[in-house]
Amino acid sequence: MRWFGPNDNVSLIDIKQAGATGIVTALHQIPVGDIWTIADIKERQEIIRNYGLEWNVVESLPVHEEIKRASGNYLQYIENYKISLRNLAECGIKIITYNFMPILDWVRTDHNFINEDGSKALLYNQDAFTYFDVFLLKRPNAENDYSEVQKQNALNFGNKLSEPEKALLFKNVLLGLPGSTINFTAEQILSVLDNYMNIDNQKLRENLIYFLSEVAPVAEETRSKLALHPDDPPFSVLGLPRIVSTEADLKAIFNAVPSTANGLCYCTGSLSADPKNNLEKIIDDFGDRIHFLHLRNTIRESETIFRESEHLNGDVNMEVIVEKLVLLMNKTKISLPMRPDHGFLHSVDETTETYPGYSLTGRLKGLAELRGLEIGIAYKLNL
Repeated sequence: MRWFGPNDNVSLIDIKQAGATGIVTALHQIPVGDIWTIADIKERQEIIRNYGLEWNVVESLPVHEEIKRASGNYLQYIENYKISLRNLAECGIKIITYNFMPILDWVRTDHNFINEDGSKALLYNQDAFTYFDVFLLKRPNAENDYSEVQKQNALNFGNKLSEPEKALLFKNVLLGLPGSTINFTAEQILSVLDNYMNIDNQKLRENLIYFLSEVAPVAEETRSKLALHPDDPPFSVLGLPRIVSTEADLKAIFNAVPSTANGLCYCTGSLSADPKNNLEKIIDDFGDRIHFLHLRNTIRESETIFRESEHLNGDVNMEVIVEKLVLLMNKTKISLPMRPDHGFLHSVDETTETYPGYSLTGRLKGLAELRGLEIGIAYKLNL
């Protein structure tokens, strides 16, 4: 289970009682780009071990924006990243998740979509996002990124919103990075967007490959595994480049840096948001690169709307995916760490402030379902 550290309102005892044995966490208090010292890592490990749990996976060791842009002090930040990798390995933590999405982590327009049973889910509505981008944020030249039909649909959507609803949409889209309670302001986001004005997909991919060519040898040396998280959503937002969205993207990245230390966080939710991605084929083609599993599900309601669904019920055939993963682990003799992701907000947790998608009960339900599915499949396959 993912734990956001001592300030997380989901406690370690909650997670232990949920049946998890491993913790996925990060040192969110350390500024992005600074070195994670052995002392800081061991302090967090001790807190976790006091509850009989183990810190198995880092999520995430964030990549500084200057590395993504190959500007400013990016070379020093890469050196700092290498030191942090070595320090983590020295402490026995060797699976490192990261992403290369510019500026924003995952993006949703609604954090409280109400399901039929009253629980709440995360949802992305392209009309809502376009309205935010063109009419609320008023990003310069944003209107050029959308067709006239898209802009009219967005305006129709926005005209139905009250002022508080517009403010909530603005807040939802610009949610701070996981582990942070700070939201971006319009001024901040417009300022940092300017830094990516001359960076397209090709340039961002070049910068990622350079970064990997520097850090993958360190991962090899320390027998660590780098797990790159796919873009979420897997298409451009705010005019920003996206380079980890498709099977072709993954192939280009893995071919450029062939070390198996250069691997993937296999996130079924992010990848399935693009219906053109074949999730089964990704396992077949890149099984030796899969180092960490995010198992969650989505439902695409239309071409412009997708939302989080129950872990076992959605557009992802989770039974087929888990069976392929069980067979992969049996073949490689490697037990891949897995966590449920983006659980529903159930009424029992509504009074507890948590990060969107990370309340306890929804993830506990997902964990139980996924573990039961895995055990049942292993039994069926006589493994």
